[in-house]
Amino acid sequence: MTTNLYDDFNPISSKQWKQKIQFELSGADYNETVVWNSPEDIQVKPFYHKDEFTKTFPLPTQATQFRICQNIFVYDVDKSIERALDTLSRGADSLRFSIENETIDITYLLEKLPLEKVTVYFHLSFISIDFVKKIDAFAKKNNITIFCNLDPIGQLAKDGNWFITKEKNNFETLNLLLKQTLAVSLLSINTALYQNAGATMVQQIAYSLGHANEYFNRVEAINKPIVFEVAVGTNYFFEIAKLRALRLLFNLIAKEYDHNLDCNIIVSPTKRNKTLYDYNINMLRTTTECMSAIIGGANAIANLPYDSLYHKDNEFGDRIARNQLLILKNESYFDKVNNPADGSYYIENITNQLAEKSLTLFKDIEANGGFLKQLNDGIIKRKIQESADAAQELFDSGKDILLGTNKYPNKQDMMKHDLELFPFVKVKPRKTLITPIIEKRLAEKIEQERLGLE
Repeated sequence: MTTNLYDDFNPISSKQWKQKIQFELSGADYNETVVWNSPEDIQVKPFYHKDEFTKTFPLPTQATQFRICQNIFVYDVDKSIERALDTLSRGADSLRFSIENETIDITYLLEKLPLEKVTVYFHLSFISIDFVKKIDAFAKKNNITIFCNLDPIGQLAKDGNWFITKEKNNFETLNLLLKQTLAVSLLSINTALYQNAGATMVQQIAYSLGHANEYFNRVEAINKPIVFEVAVGTNYFFEIAKLRALRLLFNLIAKEYDHNLDCNIIVSPTKRNKTLYDYNINMLRTTTECMSAIIGGANAIANLPYDSLYHKDNEFGDRIARNQLLILKNESYFDKVNNPADGSYYIENITNQLAEKSLTLFKDIEANGGFLKQLNDGIIKRKIQESADAAQELFDSGKDILLGTNKYPNKQDMMKHDLELFPFVKVKPRKTLITPIIEKRLAEKIEQERLGLE
């Protein structure tokens, strides 16, 4: 017979805990001393208690089923096949192919891979009916789970131009594809762009919902799951709550359109806090970010190699990134419990607050013409830039710390000799319909100054 040892103790209310903390503060103000405000204007308390707990709606997250995804840029098809086979043999169970050219022999690529139990994502830099139909035909024939991740609005936001010159043609093409395809999922939302450009979590969620709402209003017969490509940072518990709030609100809005399919969330660590100097710390950052992704309910996680800022794709960086996820799954047992964040008063509280604030911002966007109008008018870009500037100021002043960069830098660390890629924002003057949303890392200015002194 088991005995509940907690019965030996009298329950203590949240009021009593607060009084005890106030006594220990020796007269200091409780709210000013131990309560802090996040960039999302959410008050974080020193403790959370059952008598203040408000349960969120049930979330259908499946941590036991999260997939380890490998990013592969396809240029030489045979080399991409070789790399995919290698990564699948080493523990990955999902692949994301980035393709920029529709001349790639996509059928040949897929036929050479054992995809029976593998989820495949495509990141396409173009929109082509014939190309997607080839993928769909293969998926139908072989009963493979494939997500094509077409996102014309995301293309406009990131590049400044549509896939096809006229806005109308992009949505007409999507509608034609949806009428002709049955096996593959087509639509995706590039939420990672907003995070990597410096948006707050509330903005990331609200803009993603507005982004999705444009598709619900402009695209017919969405009968497959929509994919959200999300980036997560190192604010551990908040990032867990962000993913939960995103899924919660998407399902709430989707039901208004009789879309009853849960979204599919593929997560990557953010680029925003990654550094060129003391680059091994990037492994610590990506590990906690992947942990947030799993607990928050990601369907798949594509880890970011620690050297991705300055090295071309390489076997060692990929292996380390993949092994981080394998350790979390097979040695840290992160895949043993579904909905692991349920019942955590702190995470549930943050989830509720993020959801409420994001829904308020989403409603404001819709009341003022919708996401696409505000994107075309430059409002989304301006709002993200304001948030990014505020975060940059905190970093530049030393209040936001990246170890090895603006705190305890190793002055002997030299990187100029090791650069295979240009790790900073690239300026490429060209004609665009709108000013694109630009991704930028916090450490770029400091790193450029240090490189100039080497």
